[in-house]
Amino acid sequence: MMKMMIRLVMASMIAVGLSAPATAQSNATTNMEILRDKIKADKKLLVAGNLQLTDAEGKAFWPVYDAYQKDLQQINQRLTAAIVAYADAYNKGPVANETAKKLLDEALSIDDAEAKLKTSTAAKVMAVLPATKAARYIQIENKIRAVVRYELAAGIPLVQ
Repeated sequence: MMKMMIRLVMASMIAVGLSAPATAQSNATTNMEILRDKIKADKKLLVAGNLQLTDAEGKAFWPVYDAYQKDLQQINQRLTAAIVAYADAYNKGPVANETAKKLLDEALSIDDAEAKLKTSTAAKVMAVLPATKAARYIQIENKIRAVVRYELAAGIPLVQ
């Protein structure tokens, strides 16, 4: 059941473009915001169903979760911008060494930012939940991120 929910949440996240801000008309923007809100709710439901928090645990955990999701959205926006920049460079023909270096540096910076965020969030989660529930939450986040990264990697061609 968890596997299916993770795949559904991930398919929805990828379809929305990793929470990238919509740039189309206001109606399309509103539709994208509605879809993004739905995905966030589905993910939260997935987490809640798998953690089975007590009321006290939930009161302490959900603010940490929400802050992490907000920070993760900023990383997702950076990732989306990097992918768009790569697509633009790729579509113009062979990618110049200078451009490839700049894109690689940004990709590595995004990876570092995500790792630092996960580490700091794990400490915060450990402070408010028992270790087993904290570990389960980090596992869920890792699985979701792995699916997103896999789907992105499958659709992004190698640098030429």
